[in-house]
Amino acid sequence: MNTKIRSLPFLRRITFASLFLIATNLLSWNDWAEIQFVSAAEPTAPKAEGVIQLTAKNFDKSLSDGNAWLIEFYAPWCSHCTRFAPSYDSVAQQLHSAKNKKHKVKVAKVDGATERALASRFSVKGYPTFFRVNGWSVREYVGHRSQENLIKFAIEAYEEVEEMPFLFGPFGPMGQLRSFLMRSGTWVVGLYENLTEERGLKPLIAMAVLCFGGMVVGLTLIAVLGVVMMSKMKQD
Repeated sequence: MNTKIRSLPFLRRITFASLFLIATNLLSWNDWAEIQFVSAAEPTAPKAEGVIQLTAKNFDKSLSDGNAWLIEFYAPWCSHCTRFAPSYDSVAQQLHSAKNKKHKVKVAKVDGATERALASRFSVKGYPTFFRVNGWSVREYVGHRSQENLIKFAIEAYEEVEEMPFLFGPFGPMGQLRSFLMRSGTWVVGLYENLTEERGLKPLIAMAVLCFGGMVVGLTLIAVLGVVMMSKMKQD
């Protein structure tokens, strides 16, 4: 009898501990269920992509994705570009949002001061300059610079603007030629600076080396073209 009486407090402690654990688990499950309900009821909207930075390395590959592109050519020292940057970010957010997926217009920018070959392809004469590119179709925006006008131009108003002629456009032969000449000029200037500053050559000697190299390249190209033309004439 004494054994049973002494066991009662122990049983009470076990029962109390069990009830406490059950209550704690129920409360934890209730909090988890409430969190899951709130998360399901209020899903977080995915953040739209911002302005895409294009360079000479990714420009042609990016534009071949089948979408239309709104492209800004800017320069870091351009105060107009700096002031308009927040508005252009808003343009990107709206055109990249889920509501505008049907328009398929991507928003990008090119640093024209660094990417001079790309700026030369588009015949950029000032900053900022905006283009809508869709395949080989290129249209320049010439209206008042504002967030609303650029969005309207990218979606529908571009149809009112005449396309650049393909021959003189950035994807035509003249545009590619301008880009090649700009790249060649940049390469020659870099080589000249390397010869004079790092190699220690005098300016006249560096210019003579460059002229000699240019003559060798030119004669090589003429010889290759001559061989190709002669073989073609023999086949005819």
